[in-house]
Amino acid sequence: MWKLKMMATERRPLSLTARVMVFVALAIGISLVLIGNLVLGAVERHFAEQDADELVVINQAVAQTLQRVDDPLRLPVALSQAVSGHHGVYFQVWNGRGQLVFATPGADFAQAIVAFSPVKRIHADNLATWHFDGNAYRGVVTRFVSDSREYRIATAIGMDFHLHFLQGFRRSLWIIMLLTGGVTLLAAWFGVHQGHAPLRGLSDEMRSIQADRLNMRLDFRSMPLELRDLASAFNQMIERLEDSFTRLSHFSADIAHELRTPLTNLITQTQVALGRARTLDEYRELLYSNLEEQERLAKMVNDMLWLAKSDHGLLKPVQVTLDLATEVRELFDFFGALAEEKHITLSLEGQAPGVMGDRAMLRRAISNLLSNAIRHTPAGKWIKVRLSKAENDSVSLSVINPDSEIPAQHLPSVFDRFYRADPSRSRQSEGAGLGLAIVRSIVEAHGGRVEASSDRHATSFTLFLPVPEERSA
Repeated sequence: MWKLKMMATERRPLSLTARVMVFVALAIGISLVLIGNLVLGAVERHFAEQDADELVVINQAVAQTLQRVDDPLRLPVALSQAVSGHHGVYFQVWNGRGQLVFATPGADFAQAIVAFSPVKRIHADNLATWHFDGNAYRGVVTRFVSDSREYRIATAIGMDFHLHFLQGFRRSLWIIMLLTGGVTLLAAWFGVHQGHAPLRGLSDEMRSIQADRLNMRLDFRSMPLELRDLASAFNQMIERLEDSFTRLSHFSADIAHELRTPLTNLITQTQVALGRARTLDEYRELLYSNLEEQERLAKMVNDMLWLAKSDHGLLKPVQVTLDLATEVRELFDFFGALAEEKHITLSLEGQAPGVMGDRAMLRRAISNLLSNAIRHTPAGKWIKVRLSKAENDSVSLSVINPDSEIPAQHLPSVFDRFYRADPSRSRQSEGAGLGLAIVRSIVEAHGGRVEASSDRHATSFTLFLPVPEERSA
């Protein structure tokens, strides 16, 4: 268990501040190392160029002396006076036979004469470095030819002062770099912390939204640009949650309302029947009345279970080729007696190509629309079912009947469960308010959609079903 906790702790992702600070620390560290190396390289290059310039002057002075003095006996004395006013400068001269002609005291360049080849021109890139007797030297070997005489000149400058200066400069530079990096990291952390202040404020506002305050919305217009999409998406989510909570609340109230009426009827009738002795016919009539209420309850529960399965994707249509005109005519035969009783005329108009669908489910959807139309159509009127080829390769089936106009604001909600456009919640028909919801779930299970329209002349409910690809082609 302890190991599992440790693994969970190790896998915990870094915070945004830590992520930014790691990146900033790497960037600052790499930048400071590069800058430090560039500065040190520039200083070392400056010293090398300075030494090269001084070696050029010394070498020219020695060469001029060698050219001016021809007498080998006077040459050492002349060379000792060739260079003056230069400190820490050494040179040695050898003749063509490898004999030492002159050497300034304090250094031995025999190693340089043997190890390094003469150069034609002195500059910072061809200077050589060597150590002798614990001291460091930077110098160069040149070749001088005058008439029949040939000499090798080794000139050098002591580097101990330079090295000591560079050592102190390097230490001071890295201390400055470390302090600069630390101050920069601290400033970066403070900037990141302040930059995340709107995010912390956004978290506090989100945390304040509870189930009883779903009407609250975040003011994303006052937020930084990077947080506006997040706040807008959160507002949309809260809006969907509020709508779902509202629907759930209404759904619960509607369930209670729909169940209360038949249960109240059952209880009231039973209490009245038990109030005194009844005849056998009266008890039989009571049982029939109770049976009607129980059947209504059973139908309501079955419809709710059917919708629950539909919501969870448990209803899979058995796809077969269907001719909607044939299906409508057969349903007309079923509803003919009920329509004839109310003196309502049923008619079918238009044609449409065949569709793929579940016969039982689509019949139930069309039956619900026809049943709903018959209940709300005045006696002596008509009900039309219209078939047509709609846009986007779909078939439309419309059930049209004369009825009182449904207000436009209620049309988008007529397919909701238990929805009533009448605020009084009264229902003159036998329906439980689930028929149109079942119609929508069936059509959506087939990949289609439903629409409702209404005016002062008629009300229309339309199903749009997709046409198989081979037919639409």
